[in-house]
Amino acid sequence: MRPVLLKGHERPLTYVKYTHEGDLFFTCAKDHHPTVWFGDTGERLGTYIGHNGAVMSCDVTRDSARLVTASMDQTMMIWDTQTGTRLFERKFEGPARHVKLSLGERELLITVDAFMGADPCIQVFGVNEERDALSEPKLKLYGPQGRITRAAWGPLNETIISTGEDGVLTKWDVPTGKMLDQVEAHGKMTQDLEMSADGSCFLTASLDKTAKLWDSRTLQCVKTYTTERPLNACAMSNLMEHVVLGGGQDASQVTTTAGAAGKFEAMFYHKVYENLLGNVKGHFGPINALTFSPDGRSFVSGGEDGYVRLHHFDADYYHMK
Repeated sequence: MRPVLLKGHERPLTYVKYTHEGDLFFTCAKDHHPTVWFGDTGERLGTYIGHNGAVMSCDVTRDSARLVTASMDQTMMIWDTQTGTRLFERKFEGPARHVKLSLGERELLITVDAFMGADPCIQVFGVNEERDALSEPKLKLYGPQGRITRAAWGPLNETIISTGEDGVLTKWDVPTGKMLDQVEAHGKMTQDLEMSADGSCFLTASLDKTAKLWDSRTLQCVKTYTTERPLNACAMSNLMEHVVLGGGQDASQVTTTAGAAGKFEAMFYHKVYENLLGNVKGHFGPINALTFSPDGRSFVSGGEDGYVRLHHFDADYYHMK
């Protein structure tokens, strides 16, 4: 499996996202400019210029016509994917961290960090028919103390599941805004939360060196994947019973050790049996972002080193037990 090494960012990567068809993928980084690439060749298609801070996450509509980005410059923007035109911008009280479109794309959630006395919260907006503007906030959810790092829509958009600095999973009722359930998920900060394609389960990755698979409806931990490094990112394959995890030694300590000692490989685990299947080396800094293509035949990783690595699987991968 030979990776395609992509250099399109000058700062560490924060997020990667495929379109629904898998023909394009988007990368976000701390250099202010989200970038779009071809999914098969890794050729860069363009950048979206407008943010003045690190872009922390993005989401794309099912037909790939609109891109939504959240940034540390306290703004959320909607873009025309094809032309790169900025269609809409909204300013928040604090840095915008994570953005997610609902099933059907009529609603959008965004997590906002604490800033100048304002508490961290999740805000829910209505999306118009043309998907180029948002309503006023329909809902504001103020949860446990500390930064909210990730939030996702539950089955049928009836709930929102969030996690953050305290390692706690929180389930919210969307119609009423009430907190339905809370679970102590991890001993340290949860860095990533990845929902499965059918919404039945989700995966979390944490600095406590574990990743866990959860039931979306009951918040029951189903599987635990134990590693020997802090984890920043996780992803689930739609094709195989595999999960990929990434992380490594904290970025501030990277210059003191060799690449092998820093543990910067992407690790593949069997989803059911929890055993390590193999590592994919390459990055010379912690892995900050991971995603599988929708067809499960390739995956993309983004690192603290500013590189994006596109991997197409070899034939023998599909027979790996």
